[in-house]
Amino acid sequence: MRRVVIDTNVLVSGILSRIGPPGRIVESLIQGTLVTLYDSRIVAEYEGVLRRPRLRLPLSMVIVLLDSIQIGGFAVAALPLPGVVLPDVTDLPFLEVAAAGAADYLITGNGPHFIPVRGRHAVTVVSPRQYVDLLDGVAERT
Repeated sequence: MRRVVIDTNVLVSGILSRIGPPGRIVESLIQGTLVTLYDSRIVAEYEGVLRRPRLRLPLSMVIVLLDSIQIGGFAVAALPLPGVVLPDVTDLPFLEVAAAGAADYLITGNGPHFIPVRGRHAVTVVSPRQYVDLLDGVAERT
């Protein structure tokens, strides 16, 4: 199984519409076929965003998703990435967890947010579509 870090926007999109790449990723999380890496900062962001009243996400789905992430994933003790500055500082925990946990991919709908303004990182950042295409490519060979 691949180890991934999932940006919050992918989860929101996947709950809002189960059709398309984000929906497939959310379904994989719930089915336990995707290993997610997280830390307390990421879980707090997931919970805060997914419970926003304006999103009107079904509370039962939010609870199932959060439980699936924590039960089927791995908590990572992330370390700061020296010299790395991202356009949006709130995205740094996702990058730090991906680096510390040796994630295969960081999946985000906001790829440019993970291009450093300063410094470098070795995390492979992919869009939900790119990730699903990778899955489909693996499925076709097996």
